[in-house]
Amino acid sequence: MTLSILAQRDRITLDNGMDLRLLSALEVLQARREAGELARSDRERALCSNACLLARALERTGDHSPVFDSGEAVLAGLTVEEIGALAARWSAFRKEADPGLTLDREELENVKKNSAPTGADGCGGGC
Repeated sequence: MTLSILAQRDRITLDNGMDLRLLSALEVLQARREAGELARSDRERALCSNACLLARALERTGDHSPVFDSGEAVLAGLTVEEIGALAARWSAFRKEADPGLTLDREELENVKKNSAPTGADGCGGGC
């Protein structure tokens, strides 16, 4: 995912050579779908959902390559406690990075101006 339009930053560095990054809406949907395939009961859904989310959000700091290639690989490679702690850290980061409804009028106008698509001639409509 490219840098979020609204977020101040799109990743945090952990102390172990890994980063957690924000996910696009599509990546979150993909993680939910993968978790639905992995979970065999409702009791397993939360753990599988967190594992699939981490498979997408956890990257190596240097080259931003994924640490795990799937939610199943996360389940095989981490403990329940590690998955829970990393998922909680990602959730807190997501909430911190999300400006929510706290933008003032000037900040909102700036976001709108910077996110408007330009025309084929590169003009954003003011030409």
